Amino acid sequence: MEILRFGPDDADRLASYVDVVNAVRAADSPWQHPATLVGAEGRFRHGWDGEVETPFLGLVDGDAVAVGTLATSDYDNLHLAWLGVQVRPERRRRGYASELLEALVTETRSRGRTSIGLDGWDADGPRAFAARHGLEERSRSINRRQHLADVDWTVLEMLHTDATCAASAYEVVRRAGPTPDDELAAVAEMSAAINDAPTDDLDIEDEVYSPERVRAYETAQLAWGYRLNRVLARHRETGELAGHSVVVVEGDRPEVGHQHDTSVVAGHRGHRLGLLLKTEMNLWLRDEQPQLVSIDTWNAESNDHMIGVNEALGYRVMGRQLEFQKSI
Repeated sequence: MEILRFGPDDADRLASYVDVVNAVRAADSPWQHPATLVGAEGRFRHGWDGEVETPFLGLVDGDAVAVGTLATSDYDNLHLAWLGVQVRPERRRRGYASELLEALVTETRSRGRTSIGLDGWDADGPRAFAARHGLEERSRSINRRQHLADVDWTVLEMLHTDATCAASAYEVVRRAGPTPDDELAAVAEMSAAINDAPTDDLDIEDEVYSPERVRAYETAQLAWGYRLNRVLARHRETGELAGHSVVVVEGDRPEVGHQHDTSVVAGHRGHRLGLLLKTEMNLWLRDEQPQLVSIDTWNAESNDHMIGVNEALGYRVMGRQLEFQKSI
């Protein structure tokens, strides 16, 4: 197999990448929204927060049979590279995944990283592949989806009212688009609360948040063509930002939304702010973006509190993903 690195300006290879990914999704996780050229180009040009993954294509006799990705960060976790390996269903069990993984590990070592992570759906194939290559299961995360047509809005509004009463010491702020410059430092400090979310047995460090990283995240999401929606809770007496929830809506598929961070600062917990933020976001999106059909979210399976909030809002399990890791 010939393994090629490519970039967002290579239209043919980008199209081949999308084709392989969609063949894999159709077989392994048919509930997932199909990958798009717009999404792939944004992913490899802008990344989550300006740090882009490196994509690879595996060719056999000129045909794309496998794709890979390698992601590292210079903000934190300087020991770690997170890898992706996918092979067309009809071309599996021929050693292509192992060959691609070996190439990605070689690239990881060249970057000075000493640990790799890899994820896969909870199925025999990914488990066996990970075990064969010495990767141990370290965490489980759940993909849930909220179908807005199925939401009981009477119940949601009642939950919002109850949470508003419990959080009367806080005001809620809706913000579309980027954070004002004078609030970047406060938003960065608040965003670090996400580090309290469970990471189970993964060998990962807390993520480092800075004003520059918050701005890079917002810039990258907007450059993808996403609509950026943030709801914040602000303590009335002190003015402190106590928590936030962020949902992005795809530009080329405005019916599709993605839940990003929802977090509450430790000193402000116990006031039902998580529920307040999530219900406020739902009500805002219902009124301002009525074309939205669904919102996907991810949580560690052990994150009982946020799972409880999501299930109260009608989120339902779509699939379980396993995270594997090993030292190299």
